Amino acid sequence: MNNREIEVRFLEIDKQLLIKKLSDLGAQDHGEDLLEEIIFYDKDHKWPDEGKFVRIRKDSKGVLLSYKHHQSENINGVEEIEFGITDSEQAKVFLEKLGLIVFRYQQKKRHSFTLNGVTVDIDTWPKIPTYLELEGSSELELKEAAGKLQLDWQEVVFKSARTIIEEQYHIPVSSMKWFTFDKFE
Repeated sequence: MNNREIEVRFLEIDKQLLIKKLSDLGAQDHGEDLLEEIIFYDKDHKWPDEGKFVRIRKDSKGVLLSYKHHQSENINGVEEIEFGITDSEQAKVFLEKLGLIVFRYQQKKRHSFTLNGVTVDIDTWPKIPTYLELEGSSELELKEAAGKLQLDWQEVVFKSARTIIEEQYHIPVSSMKWFTFDKFE
């Protein structure tokens, strides 16, 4: 079992132009959805500095429980274990009983496509410009998708969403309890 994510991001994209390019290329449009997430850290709050978190993510299709560890800033530097669950409230209680702490509630809008086997996610978070995430099975596959979308590989970003939000846009999301479209504290 391979628990490695192979993904890259391109910041500050033109969402409408990208959607048109994807449509013109025949990408499968999975629609836009609101993702509601609860982020858990360890009780000593060491995980943010170590690039680790546990997440419960709910969207219109269901609920996922994920463990992520951003081990390095490269194309496959993220360990991810993710699976579906049926009850987000019970999962929250379970994780708290294990000693994890609910730290942040967050939301983002995600418009998802599939282009030749590559997942193309257009992510819109509160208060930052929309960016693009490509995820696939190899670096070559991602480079080919980026080329078809006329994206410059020299502008690729390997950092986590949290790191991007904090370093690029100076929003201290690691210390925030709410990072949603209607609550920002």
